Amino acid sequence: MSSLIMVADHPALSAPIVEQHPTGFGVGVDSPRLSWRFSVQDSTPKNWEQTEYEIEIIRAAVEAPELWKVASSSSVLVPWPSTPLRSRERAQVRVRAYGNSSSEPTDWSPWTVIECALLSREDWKGRPITSATLSSSDAPLRPLRFRRAFTSPSEAVVVGRSRLYITSLGVYSAFLNGKPIGDHCMAPGWTSYNHRLNYQVFDVAPLLKPNEANVLAVEVAEGWYAGRLGFNGGRRNFYGSEIGLLAQLEVGRENDEPFTIVSDQLWSCQPSAIVRSEIYDGELYDAQEECPGWNMCLSEQDSHTWHAVRELELPKAELVAPDAPPVRVIEEVNPVAFITTPSGKTVIDFGQNLVGRLLIRSLYKPRGHSVTFTHAEVLENGELGIRPLRQAQCTDTVVSSGEPLENWSPQFTFHGFRYVLVQGWSPDDLENPLLQSNSLCAQVLHTDMRRTGHFSCSHPMINQLHQNALWSMRGNFLSIPTDCPQRDERLGWTGDIQVFCPSANFLYDTAGMLGDWLKDVALEQLKEGDGSTPPFVVPNVIQELWPQMSQAVWDDVTVLTPWALYRSYGDLDILRRQYPSMVAWLDQGVRRGPDRLWDLELLQLGDWLDPTAPPDEPGNARTNGTLVADAYLVHVTSVLAQISAILGEEAAAARYATDFNQLKASFQAKYIAASGLLVGDTQTSLSLAIIFNLHATPEQASNAADRLAYLVRLAKFRVATGFAGTPIITHALTQSGNYQLAYRMLLEKNRPSWMYPITMGATTVWERWDSMLPDGSINPGEMTSFNHYALGSVINWLHECVAGIRPLQPGWKSFRVSPIPGGRMDSAEATYETPYGRVECRWSIRDSDNFELELLVPANSRALVIMPDERNDKYQAQGPELLGKWVGSGWHRFKSRWSNVAQWPPRPLVPPGMDSDDFVE
Repeated sequence: MSSLIMVADHPALSAPIVEQHPTGFGVGVDSPRLSWRFSVQDSTPKNWEQTEYEIEIIRAAVEAPELWKVASSSSVLVPWPSTPLRSRERAQVRVRAYGNSSSEPTDWSPWTVIECALLSREDWKGRPITSATLSSSDAPLRPLRFRRAFTSPSEAVVVGRSRLYITSLGVYSAFLNGKPIGDHCMAPGWTSYNHRLNYQVFDVAPLLKPNEANVLAVEVAEGWYAGRLGFNGGRRNFYGSEIGLLAQLEVGRENDEPFTIVSDQLWSCQPSAIVRSEIYDGELYDAQEECPGWNMCLSEQDSHTWHAVRELELPKAELVAPDAPPVRVIEEVNPVAFITTPSGKTVIDFGQNLVGRLLIRSLYKPRGHSVTFTHAEVLENGELGIRPLRQAQCTDTVVSSGEPLENWSPQFTFHGFRYVLVQGWSPDDLENPLLQSNSLCAQVLHTDMRRTGHFSCSHPMINQLHQNALWSMRGNFLSIPTDCPQRDERLGWTGDIQVFCPSANFLYDTAGMLGDWLKDVALEQLKEGDGSTPPFVVPNVIQELWPQMSQAVWDDVTVLTPWALYRSYGDLDILRRQYPSMVAWLDQGVRRGPDRLWDLELLQLGDWLDPTAPPDEPGNARTNGTLVADAYLVHVTSVLAQISAILGEEAAAARYATDFNQLKASFQAKYIAASGLLVGDTQTSLSLAIIFNLHATPEQASNAADRLAYLVRLAKFRVATGFAGTPIITHALTQSGNYQLAYRMLLEKNRPSWMYPITMGATTVWERWDSMLPDGSINPGEMTSFNHYALGSVINWLHECVAGIRPLQPGWKSFRVSPIPGGRMDSAEATYETPYGRVECRWSIRDSDNFELELLVPANSRALVIMPDERNDKYQAQGPELLGKWVGSGWHRFKSRWSNVAQWPPRPLVPPGMDSDDFVE
């Protein structure tokens, strides 16, 4: 192994990052932790590590700048050095660092402006308001419009500081003098409203008219707060039966008493021209009922349509300024085809299964004419495939006023779709044909997380698989991590995110969003139910339909998802905050038998959606559910022992370590033969035992690995795993030296396989391995979604084994680089924005066996590089960490000999004479 490093001067520092907050504006804590990333320049010296840092803080309340110098290598989530900030206080912060290569510091970073939100409940002066007229609670609630006129202070005061603090009982859009405030969608987002209600902060100075009349206006719809939620018809008004607005506008200099407008009885309201807006069923907009200028001016003409409001009590829930970024329109997708179906209907194909809404750029129809848009993911027999939507209508309707409609989109709903059936607007319209390329587009919506990870390789279908998983994550990260974005569900299933979290953390910066969601997991576990068992979905809106019961894999989200976030981001507070939830789950929530493993009488979902499960029995897996649960219990106990030690809970760490050893011995006695084989004898059971290190000896584990390889070949490389086995089987094969079997399994095209959906034109990951059958018909199972990320968790193997990068220390302070080329793949690359800076890793094979690796290591971190020829080909009980070479920051290049086609392609196990040589990559 050899390396070439370009020698340099100093790394450049990013502007400080505040907590896990996307901007630092509207931070909800008084002593925010700070982080900074390093950008390695051509002149940066090799192996640069921080030895000290300086933080400069400028605060309006303090005359001179503060300078804090700390001897530390820490650059991720370092403590706030100054006194706590107050509500609304602003501070400017920048940082520079000293390294091990010079006594001179780096250049100062750019400034970050931190502004605190309202940190105390007492800071809220207003009350929620709703219509003074009570509405029926057994039907969808019609959206309401609220407004308040006022004269703003002078220009000097307005420019000094103008902030709107706002939330709603429902979802809202806000306007000042007719102009939208912010670009958030579906705000304030979905939280466990009984416990936490998010609010947003906006700088509205650019929209205010100093010394003039102004109008603050807000439109509110039922959203998740009062809308229908859950399957089997669902339930309305889960959190309340009245939608409302809570707002506080403050205009004034930072240290002066502000001019304040709050939501109170001085506001007025009217029904919206949006007659109905539901998450599952879509939105009805009647332009005939529109009140032009409702959000920008007051006139005597429209005064009779506005009515009094009624004040409500301030919610008992905590009012929270979240770290999670908001939902936004992320991109626009134009149609790729206009289809006439066999029945003569018009369907638009956007070419990509996505989550969002339509934007109608231009539409003109006679007064009273309706145009409807019905959304679905697939076509079946040439027609829109709506059966998988179950009881969700997914239809938006526009009723024309007779005037042109421009740039209209539904405001308070979203759909999962690739195809849209259009009725009432045909391609042969003379005045505005639908076929015009600029008539409409699809707007993609999801939580606006920062993209952090990219992967690509020389195999186009693998790239498409990765892209499909990416799009499934985008579609299911809309305010909360959901299971599906299209049917009458869209719920925060814990099992799905538990298995996909490591993949998600690579693709995007999920720390703010998932960290925020985990707060609700703990609240709904500890403050509701029995106080120990988390619900299947969070927020839990199906407790009446699906009783809360202890479940491995799903409820293990309490331990494994905070652990995955800690591994990715190095945020100790996530572990500390979630620790009571973890302890309650393992100590009280797990229903145990005499051997302290899981109670045999409890039904476990286990390896959910095993491909052999019948369409109407998705939990009927070939791997025993209790075996899956017991394997997880041993593993989770080990993880909690580690977490306890990290948090300084020494007595708990010792207790869980002892418990782990006892449970592991009980598992071995119960399931593992002396040879190392498992009584379950399935791909999932063997993979769990290998990855969770459940065998007593390396020899046993090696025998299990050989058996796993045998079963994979016996299955002709087709998938035989569900939720529990799918994320780990390729890892288990690779760890045991059978990496070519992992490649061959990944590339199999016959169903069930990862490539089969791609051969069927999939652009997202499916819920079932065969959500669509080869004849183009939809799987008859009721649970048949075409946008589920769980089975796409195999992309974690692409990141960690094909590209070859994974963290060794929390937050990627150190990481492993150990790519394993195979399957005729001759190149791959991954980039990842770690908390320390950008990692780039790319490899290629030239002239059959010349392996070249290029690596960028960010400053203040280091990498353990293990070349393919340094790995053992047999089961590695302790992993390859004892091999390889440590390198520090900078660019590195390595070369070695490696053939990616050795033992390729592996052959299936079939009777003599039946082995067909038809495999094509």
